[in-house]
Amino acid sequence: MKILIADDHALLAQAISESLSRTSAFEVSITFTLQGTLDELSLAQYDVVMLDLRMPGMHGLASITEVIAKAGDGKVVLFAGQVDRQFLDDAITLGVKGFIPKTLPLKSLEIALRLIATGQTFIPHAEPSAAVQVDDKRPPLSDREIHVLRLAADGETNKEIAREIANTETQVKMIMRNICMKLAARNRAHACIIARERMLI
Repeated sequence: MKILIADDHALLAQAISESLSRTSAFEVSITFTLQGTLDELSLAQYDVVMLDLRMPGMHGLASITEVIAKAGDGKVVLFAGQVDRQFLDDAITLGVKGFIPKTLPLKSLEIALRLIATGQTFIPHAEPSAAVQVDDKRPPLSDREIHVLRLAADGETNKEIAREIANTETQVKMIMRNICMKLAARNRAHACIIARERMLI
């Protein structure tokens, strides 16, 4: 998976790049300005663009629109310390695939990037600490549910998961709904993060 980190915080961008590049699953490039990002997207196709909102040249939604247009089939996700919810909603309307906080743990980042690359929108839980709370009253995940969750965490779509488990997309959606209920997750991306933090997958 080709990732473009567009962020003028060189040390942070380099640290993330080195961490992701330790696995053969990610090929990472870095740019530090809006113009550099647009130039890079003119030269190569990326699966995901992690776009900082405050690097040189960025001017809000107008610049985001430029990057989305240049990215083609690539997915653009906001990459920031924090973001105003209304601004995020407006950006998602334009085509942004959510928001990755700069504090997101690496394992969670890998999951988020795989999900975003498949076209899903990633928005982390508003209260990260809630993601690791265990509710003993909820039934545990079945082996089948864990298998489906592992496939989802690897970035497979419902259609691909259905083919893998020899079932229908509708059934996969029902399984994911049960998984989210059991983990008290808002969506499949959140469920994958909770499961990884609890060492379930």
